[in-house]
Amino acid sequence: MPIYEFTSDAICPIHKTTFSQKQLQERYDLQRLLRANIAVIAPDVLVIAEEFGDWDESRRRIDLLGIDRDANLVVIELKRTEDGGHMELQAVRYAAMVSTMTFDQAAEAFKRYLTKIDQTETDAEAELLDFLGWDEPDEDAFAQDVRIVLTAAEFGRELTTSVLWLIERAVDIRCVRLQPYSIDDRVLVDVQQIIPLPEVAEYQVQISEKKRKGRAPRSGIKDPRYDVTLGERQLSMLWKRHAIYQIFRYLVENGVAPAQIAEQCGKMAKHALVSVDGEVVGDEFSRLAKEALAKEGRSSNLTRFFSKDDELVYFGGRTYAFSNQWGGENWEQAMHNIHNAYTDKGIDFTKSD
Repeated sequence: MPIYEFTSDAICPIHKTTFSQKQLQERYDLQRLLRANIAVIAPDVLVIAEEFGDWDESRRRIDLLGIDRDANLVVIELKRTEDGGHMELQAVRYAAMVSTMTFDQAAEAFKRYLTKIDQTETDAEAELLDFLGWDEPDEDAFAQDVRIVLTAAEFGRELTTSVLWLIERAVDIRCVRLQPYSIDDRVLVDVQQIIPLPEVAEYQVQISEKKRKGRAPRSGIKDPRYDVTLGERQLSMLWKRHAIYQIFRYLVENGVAPAQIAEQCGKMAKHALVSVDGEVVGDEFSRLAKEALAKEGRSSNLTRFFSKDDELVYFGGRTYAFSNQWGGENWEQAMHNIHNAYTDKGIDFTKSD
């Protein structure tokens, strides 16, 4: 289906184009722009390397290498072509090559990347720990899995068949289509995740987790996940930060003031929330939240909060975002305090089997 522009007196089609026709190059345009705006194709991912190739006897390079908030590595391959070529085969090879990467190796690669993009003032290890919500490196929890994100203008049938086959075998791989359109001198891009479809992506994750439960991690120790009870609801296999966020959201929905919940968060009490006046979303929330954080002398990095539109919480005419930065001891203390403070709300949490 084409895209149309509605004017006051007409409905005009916006015509498809190609990146090559608009003279947009794969590496120096697409890759450069996406590395600085990676959330467009891979939300909640931190880019730690570009053109990564730290392996012996190979000149192959990963376009972009990232890490997600669950400490999984993310291999991101980009093509401006209209069929995707054989990028899935390359990406699987790259995923295997980086699967044994340690935290220290990732921090070193990130340091080189920050130097490349002129951010030498940033401490790579501290930034990585902050993104993951860790107090210190945890090699046993790092890189338990490798995700793959394929990004292209279009994907051929052979490629999509291969991707679907890999998904059936619990490989976390997805295809994100970038379809360019031309309007006057501007290039508009329709960004769509086409495999798996967004409405079945969560189901895919659940199936993959079930299959992965039988795998032994490198040291035999696994970063624990938790099953959470919220009244009549049961949520399974949540990472720590998601477990406490779901409890926070549930309590607010049941009439508990966010500030009251934050008071139970121990050392994190002053850092658990950012809030602004009114019920706002998107860029308006980002602007107001950053101003509020700056006034308090806090970092204005909103990636430290559950701050997507569907993650924001509303109470008493204000909009709240809850922290996703929870180290081990801080999390344990906050969870137990909240559990004990609201015994009448039907809250419980246990380690997943």
